[in-house]
Amino acid sequence: MPIPQPAALVLAFLIGAVIGSFLNVCIVRWPEGLSVVRPPSRCPKCGRGVRWFENVPIVSWLVLRGKCAGCGLPISAAYPAVELLVALGWVAAVATFGPSIEALRVAVFGTVLFGISATDAKHYVIPDGFTLFLLAWQLLVAFAVWFAPSVAESSHFAGPYDAIVGACTGAGAIAILRWLGERAFGREAMGEGDITMMAGIGAALGAGRAGLTVLVAAFIGAVVAALVVVPARLLRARGGASTAPSGGTTEELDGARDITEIPFGVFLAPAALFTLLWGDRLIAWYMTRILQP
Repeated sequence: MPIPQPAALVLAFLIGAVIGSFLNVCIVRWPEGLSVVRPPSRCPKCGRGVRWFENVPIVSWLVLRGKCAGCGLPISAAYPAVELLVALGWVAAVATFGPSIEALRVAVFGTVLFGISATDAKHYVIPDGFTLFLLAWQLLVAFAVWFAPSVAESSHFAGPYDAIVGACTGAGAIAILRWLGERAFGREAMGEGDITMMAGIGAALGAGRAGLTVLVAAFIGAVVAALVVVPARLLRARGGASTAPSGGTTEELDGARDITEIPFGVFLAPAALFTLLWGDRLIAWYMTRILQP
């Protein structure tokens, strides 16, 4: 018996909120090399363990008014924000694709990408926990739905063969860019996490759309860097140089070098989701409008 649409949306919100709560743990602990299982959740300031009724996604933060029940110090609003965003993402997936395997695949894909983007933006690192799960999940589900032709034919995701080729293509493209960046800047331009991330994205999208993802991410990154990152960091560098009693030139150069340190995973994540949903339309538009006279 199919689940009624309103009930499916409510269920999607609840599941998404719970997964968003776990995603918070991953975002905080994985960059530090800590387990996401032990120890149980606790206040990051006083170390007091969080009781189960104080750990209800979104609701507990509101009831506690954003403060720890033990020490009374503020709890970052980022925690309920992540839970709410993930919950809304799951609702959007079910609202678009109905209560289906496709909705589940899109929701999981978007959740992992969001976790990668948040972690890379904050810590400049992409944990293996995210990327290896993404790669394994995409390959596993690609082969699983292969036995359900009706599901596979209507899916936005790549089939088994395309998933394997796409994983190799995605990882290879980033590996080449990393090598070129090292030659251009004389230091590591991308981390190994970007390579594994693109392997998972390639497994989801296939070879052709994996390449398109890199192009879209580069475009988004260039726009953001030109309009936001570079001006902000130049102002910071000049401010530090003007207030320092000496060594201003060195601080300005440090700020200029810092401009090149932009986490590419932050741009790969939205580019991958965009390409999954609208990449085929973009390719079709390019083929008809650009290539044909």
